[in-house]
Amino acid sequence: MSKKSALTAASSRGRYCNTGNGPVMQPIDIGHDDYVGLVSPDTAFWSLVRKDKLGGVMFGGELMAKYRRKSASFAREMDVLRFGLKPSAVYFNPTERCNLNCNYCYIPEDMRKNGQHMSKADLFKALTLLKKYFRRTLPKGARPQIIFHGSEPMLNREAMFAGIEQYLDDFRFGVQTNGTLLDKDAVNFLTSRGIGIGLSLDGHIAEIADKTRYNWSGGGSFDKVLAAMERLKGYPGYNVICTVTRENMQSLSDIVDFFHANEVPVCMLNPVRCTQRGAREIKPTDAELANYYLAALDRSYELYQKTGRKLVVANFANVLVGIVAPAARRLMCDISPCGGGRCFFALSARGDIFPCSEFIGLPDFKGGNIFTDDIETALTTRAFTMVTGRRIEEIEPCRHCAVRHYCGAPCPAEAQEMNGSLAKTGAFCELYEEQVRYAFRLIADGKEEAFLWDGWDLGMATTFEISTA
Repeated sequence: MSKKSALTAASSRGRYCNTGNGPVMQPIDIGHDDYVGLVSPDTAFWSLVRKDKLGGVMFGGELMAKYRRKSASFAREMDVLRFGLKPSAVYFNPTERCNLNCNYCYIPEDMRKNGQHMSKADLFKALTLLKKYFRRTLPKGARPQIIFHGSEPMLNREAMFAGIEQYLDDFRFGVQTNGTLLDKDAVNFLTSRGIGIGLSLDGHIAEIADKTRYNWSGGGSFDKVLAAMERLKGYPGYNVICTVTRENMQSLSDIVDFFHANEVPVCMLNPVRCTQRGAREIKPTDAELANYYLAALDRSYELYQKTGRKLVVANFANVLVGIVAPAARRLMCDISPCGGGRCFFALSARGDIFPCSEFIGLPDFKGGNIFTDDIETALTTRAFTMVTGRRIEEIEPCRHCAVRHYCGAPCPAEAQEMNGSLAKTGAFCELYEEQVRYAFRLIADGKEEAFLWDGWDLGMATTFEISTA
């Protein structure tokens, strides 16, 4: 999808919009002094228009004439992005157990406390089966991604590290860990092989972080994660996830300062997923979270201006890049259907196949088992098609929303468990709206590059551009 430029003026000649004979374009207030957004909800095309030029643009002019000629190709590009991709990644849980008992975890407590490890032999067998599957489905030479995920994968370290060593040439590996078991030897093993590493930390001080992330005895994890961060300092292939709850939202700007001071290259400020009851009990409201969230993004920009070093907030960057160049998205939560079951799938420690890790505690969304069932068949079961067939055009009020393709009404597991149906919204509709408005303000002010990872636009081509004085 192309990167689209801001429009500063337009003539009054051309086709009308918002009729049966013309493109549907909706103006949105982005909270900017000079500009409003103009969005085509069906194709995600947008332009920024000076407020004093909106009437001329909406009801004729060069923009509408050019967009009308290109709208069909934009629609095809969006259709490919939403329905034409194949799985290229697997979230692989090598164990059901975790040494922490975080109150918002989407994995059921009994599974985390009493579950099983996948044996080394079964882990190797699963990787062999995944290797064969991806050889059938992906272009020759493509290396799919395996993210060892949790519960806590480091509890099954021996089998996991053996799998990485054996299949290093076949997959791009990552490990998402709570960081408490990431000792010096583990860090050396992973970094020497270029493995992606994700840590979890919910605060800049133990008093905040340990409110939500603690072990089965109630002890916090802050000090151990901080030690892991020290070991990883300077390693470009790591990130830190901060799950945002009512317990830490007021500290988000301080958390950004802390991550930046510790040279974290990429972080995620993830609003808590409300799949399980414990998460819903500490969910902030959209309105109260939005103020702190956007202030934290402002702070990341201030630090960049001061030091020249970025701290990319990856989940917001994904919203932003979903506007400027949708095909450059790195995460697939913020689009409908989401990436679950169509860009990636999840594998439990028992070999069960789910659309996403968020569904591992929900038996109705098990599509099969990698040791007994064909992967392609599992991906076509009702457990998967319920998720891959979830269309934002069929969700109220999303189907009327101008920014629906920048949000995607995440998350289906959350919608199912929190609101009773996949055909419902998730937990943070208004927060997504505010992120989109904020993103448009950044674009209007020419600041967007400061929030995106370096090289985000490699391979992108501009297919539509208009700017008149």
